[in-house]
Order: sequence, then structure tokens, then C-alpha cells
Amino acid sequence: MKVSIITATYNSANTILDTINSVHNQTYPNIQHLIIDGLSTDNTVEIVKTSNFKGEIYCGKDKGIYDAMNKGIELANGDIIGILNSDDFYADDSVIEDVVKTFEETNCDAVYGNLLYVDEFDTKIIKRNWVSGSYKRENFLKGWMPPHPTFFVKKELYSKYGNFNISLSSAADYELMLRFLFKYNVNLAYLQKPLVHMRVGGKSNVSVKNRIFANLEDRKAWKINGLKPYWYTLYFKPLRKLSQFFLK
Repeated sequence: MKVSIITATYNSANTILDTINSVHNQTYPNIQHLIIDGLSTDNTVEIVKTSNFKGEIYCGKDKGIYDAMNKGIELANGDIIGILNSDDFYADDSVIEDVVKTFEETNCDAVYGNLLYVDEFDTKIIKRNWVSGSYKRENFLKGWMPPHPTFFVKKELYSKYGNFNISLSSAADYELMLRFLFKYNVNLAYLQKPLVHMRVGGKSNVSVKNRIFANLEDRKAWKINGLKPYWYTLYFKPLRKLSQFFLK
């Protein structure tokens, strides 16, 4: 099985090399790495071109990160698609090999795992530990979601159920997983290990104002799919993150 990894970049010069190296060092041989750059004004593109990057880079104006991801999905020629952000990197060199093995052994449509939040400057320092836990469809109603950077999907699912909804500026990843997993109930497998290291500082969590906006977008994600959460579903979603600070 071929795996396509999509990385959207915009002024990512400080972190993109870690992302590239983590893909380059994977033990699994059949990987397509796509970098979709939104016309960076720093030296992101120069770093990519002078690194050990063996993939394909596409530069052009986009309508945001999810639009860039959609462009990558359309360009991907792998059987499986993973999204790796430009400030994230894989937890070890066997991540893709283990993901493919899980697809093959379980005959699933999608795979997810655990995620470690690390310090922005010293990535050896673990700040939060997102242990996803086994999947139960009804857990979405209790505020559960898998960490999107660990979410690998067969490309055929995007063709069947659609790409990212770019009308959502912060919750398009949540909406897509809600659509695939809860609405259409695709076959999902849990790989019980950290798959990705993510630097702290996510857009939806940097302020109370942004957290409120993210909650409103989460509600919209349910509404546009014709789904109705419990009254407490979207209050539980941020509260579930509290345990991540104690599992280091």
C-alpha cells in the first residue's frame, strides 16, 4: 500500500526541517510526501529544496490550511492519506510501517493513535499526553475525538464522503472526522502508541475568545451534517483535554 503524507506550509521555516526529516527517516519505503505551500514569504521553500526532501512541493495562493490540505488530497496518489502539519513530526521511524500493518491486519478504513504535545523550543519536553483510547461511536456524544494528526484514511473515503469543509476556519478537521466516523460509521482501528509529536500552541486554544469561537464552529459541524449532539457534548470536548496534562 502506498501512503501519501500531506503537509501544508506557510512561513514554516523554523520547523519544517523536523517535519521533512521525520518523514524521510520512516522505515516504510512506499511514501509520497506532498508539501503544499501557500506562497511563504520567509525561506520555507528554500529550506525544503535544499533539504533531503524527496517528495513534491506545490506553491500557490490558497484559502487557508484546509484548502491547502484539500489540494494535497487531490494530488495524492497513495492508497492511504495522512496529514502532518508543518510544525509536527512523527514520534518514531516506524510510525508509517505500523499504520500500514494495522490497515492490513484489521481491514479498516481509517487508523488513529495517540499524540504527544511537546515544548515549542525544546521538543524533548513533553507538555501533554493525548491518549485517545479505544473507539466507540457513541463517545462522540461525550466530547471525544481522535487527534487529527494521527488520523490516517483510505483515499477512497475522501472521494466517497468529501474533503475538508473550508467554510470552517478552525473545526474543519473535527467536522471531517465527525462526518466519517459518526455520520457514516466507517471502520476504524486504534493503534495504541504515540504517532505524532505536536508543538504546543494550537490556534483554537490560545485564548478564551478563540476557545469560544472553536466551540461555535464545533456546533456548526454537527448542524451541517444534520446531526444533533447532547446538550453537554461540546462542553465536554474541551474538558476531556484536562487529563492530558497529567499523563506524561
